[in-house]
Amino acid sequence: MTCLSDIDLATLHQHRLEERFSYKLAWSGGSPTTINNHYNDLLIRHNQSSTPRHRGLSRTSETIRRDTTNNTTTKGKCTVSTPDKTQTHISRERSAHQASDNDDDDGYFTSTTRRRRSGTWPRTRSLNAPSPFQQFGPCGRIMKNSAMVMQIQDPASQRLTWYKPPLTVLVIKKKDSQVLLPFVQLVEWLVQEKHMVVWVESAVLEDKLLRNDVKLDQESAKFRQVHGDYAGVRERFLALREKLVTFKDGRDDLTDRIDFIVCLGGDGTLLYASQLFQQSVPPVMAFYLGSLGFLTPFQCDNFQEQVTNVLEGHAALTLRSRLRCSIHRKGERRRESLQQASNNLLKPSLQRQLNYVELNNGPSQFNSSSNNKFNNNSTQLTSNNSILVLNEVVINRGPSPYLSNIDIFLDGKYITSVQGDGLIVSTPTGSTAYAAAAGASMIHPSVPAILVTPICPHSLSFRPIVVPAGVELKISISPDSRNTSRVSFDGRNDQELNHGDSLRVTTSIYPVPSICSQDQISDWFDSLAEGLHWNVRKRQKCLDELSDLTASGSEDALDEFDNLKLYDV
Repeated sequence: MTCLSDIDLATLHQHRLEERFSYKLAWSGGSPTTINNHYNDLLIRHNQSSTPRHRGLSRTSETIRRDTTNNTTTKGKCTVSTPDKTQTHISRERSAHQASDNDDDDGYFTSTTRRRRSGTWPRTRSLNAPSPFQQFGPCGRIMKNSAMVMQIQDPASQRLTWYKPPLTVLVIKKKDSQVLLPFVQLVEWLVQEKHMVVWVESAVLEDKLLRNDVKLDQESAKFRQVHGDYAGVRERFLALREKLVTFKDGRDDLTDRIDFIVCLGGDGTLLYASQLFQQSVPPVMAFYLGSLGFLTPFQCDNFQEQVTNVLEGHAALTLRSRLRCSIHRKGERRRESLQQASNNLLKPSLQRQLNYVELNNGPSQFNSSSNNKFNNNSTQLTSNNSILVLNEVVINRGPSPYLSNIDIFLDGKYITSVQGDGLIVSTPTGSTAYAAAAGASMIHPSVPAILVTPICPHSLSFRPIVVPAGVELKISISPDSRNTSRVSFDGRNDQELNHGDSLRVTTSIYPVPSICSQDQISDWFDSLAEGLHWNVRKRQKCLDELSDLTASGSEDALDEFDNLKLYDV
């Protein structure tokens, strides 16, 4: 008996048959009678509708029960099925049939159609691990507990769908003059062609290269030259200036106002987008215009076609998990009930300011100086004194000459202490950032996990570890530590962690939906190869067969080689 995820084998098989019918792919797997019945049913359904259907990522329980085979039973949220050899080897059979089968509609899937889809072909193998067999020997088995059942969707089936047309788009660009031309081209196209409401940061309007009222006599000669080179770009932007909607970080709340995010730059633009949305994040499409571009898979050469495909729902998604971090100060009682009551009376932006000052300066210190400090900091905190990070949270010794002495607790149980320069707690997305430089393994973003990596530990046996994504980590300063520590979130909002304070870290329920250029697997390995030059070295030269045998000095080997030459003749 096998406990499956929310998409059971029968439903997954039906979904794949519909995908193959929609894209006119080769049919394989199952008996001919079953295939003909599915095909005829799909053909009737297809002829009844004049437009193609966009399938969501989930199906209702009635549809799942209707598609379930005879050897499958559903109990609550847990689907129990007997293992089927045909279903086990279905992906292997399909790959073999796809290579040899020739349909009459082969010309339908043209190069244009291939480019319109985010992925190349629908995956036939799940990215999730197979559900383990729950019976061990003749007597042992896993005790059933319906309260602990969790449904996990296959990451390979995570595709973007819009239940209503997106109208507002947030365009984030890096501060670089080379990004101005593609930025203006994108905004101009979104406003004039797609008739969308474009949001930009208020600092964009203050860019001197995009303004005509700059006093050039007070600027350097190099700036005057660059300002003249961008005259055409500046005129195009000024014609669109009045149609743009601006926001200021730390003042305006973007929750439920943005439908779609486009990032132009490097990985920092995606991190900035993650910090702007401390709850649900709109789909993010990142274009590579930076230096590394590990998280930006799209190129700006044909952005019109790529953005159109995403707006039409032809896109695969990578859900990049984030960490929920909160600091609990010494002697500070939890005031969750009081905060929840005050949230109904305060505006969201003002509430975030109060929480920020309370976290940094303690309660009742909301003055003008702390308000200015908030406006100058791009980090926003939610109403429960927590912050979501996409890469990592770092605890280090700061300017102190002494070693950090940090205690680590996992779900309330003491694990170990770190004596060294500090500690990195990162997501799988952050495993290729600071954690990789500190010696951690690189983990695919679809893997649910939390990485714990020491920074220069004063120990020869302290290796980085990976813990399940559902645990809660508590990090505190050891009582006998000589100094305090500093903590930063995605490289920002540096704060001091004193004796008695604790940092709680767990996985957030709000991931960052990053749109894939190809699919989850291809994008990640392309980034490893292009961004980090992963496993790049000169190929070892092959040895000549005759010289290898001669160098061995074995007469038997030489005689065998002579016999092989006679057989060849």
